[in-house]
Amino acid sequence: MLLLYHAVIYNVCLFIMLLLTWVNKRLIMKSLSYLIAFLTVAVNCSAQTYISFVPSITNTAGTMAEKSNISFEVGRQWDVFSLGLDIGKTSLGKIVGQDTTTYLEIRPNLNVFQQGKFTNTLTPGIGCIFNGKENLMTELTSGIEYSYSDMIHLNIYFGQYYYSGRISSSSVTFFGLSIMKYFAPSHAKSLITNQHT
Repeated sequence: MLLLYHAVIYNVCLFIMLLLTWVNKRLIMKSLSYLIAFLTVAVNCSAQTYISFVPSITNTAGTMAEKSNISFEVGRQWDVFSLGLDIGKTSLGKIVGQDTTTYLEIRPNLNVFQQGKFTNTLTPGIGCIFNGKENLMTELTSGIEYSYSDMIHLNIYFGQYYYSGRISSSSVTFFGLSIMKYFAPSHAKSLITNQHT
């Protein structure tokens, strides 16, 4: 069963590499180094594997499609800490010319506090936006995760993306709802628990 999980991770990562080759050949080495680091940590450590669908909406000007973001994350969780590789788009609006919305990000996550089936999460992240003038992306997100079952978790999250480039920078806040699927039952813990004595 464990080999099946590793095969799924390998195939997802292979798909991401092929997609990155198609999107921008100049950034392949950076993306490849992120991918190798992620795979080394993911394969060599005992952890749970998860995938996540992460839609959100930002407070930028524009149509609803231009305000909408979407991403997919694959990662591993070790007790209260998880590390994911996220690929997505900063906007779903119509693109004229070269695509400057596709990004790849590394997202560590910490389960800070847990009460029953609810967990408070904190997620910093760093990544790159392909072909963007503001190509460095950092993130700070907080969320409230609900453990619907041992294998399905829902997360309401909010945070801010910071974008920077050579001559400009900007930031945007966002709000979203994600769904996470574990390949084995998840028994996530927190750093701080509310224990009655």
